[in-house]
Amino acid sequence: MEKGILLVVDDSEMARNFHTNILLAHGFRVITAEDGADALEKMYQHESIGMIITDINMPNMDGYTFIEKIREDDAFEELPIIIVSTEDEAKDKQHGFDVGANVYIVKPTEPEELVENIRLLLG
Repeated sequence: MEKGILLVVDDSEMARNFHTNILLAHGFRVITAEDGADALEKMYQHESIGMIITDINMPNMDGYTFIEKIREDDAFEELPIIIVSTEDEAKDKQHGFDVGANVYIVKPTEPEELVENIRLLLG
């Protein structure tokens, strides 16, 4: 399945490793970032980013701000974005969709749900 590299953004090393291992086991190529600022740098270093999987609550630049900045760039306006967060209130989910996320998954992440959503978004 060649649809580009998946960028996993989370300030928790444990969460990054968990999501990365799920994705690698399903044949995806993955790079990681510790927060939105780190992720933005990597977006411009790797031209073949095919999807972003991001947390919301992170230092330096949170997930909402990161998504807003990505959506401001015409090159990334159609890039699929999945939020994976512990925040499960309706207002958090709505804010995620308002800034441009395609899918919102509440942690703890079910591997099958994550992979199914990735495959749906990548078509």
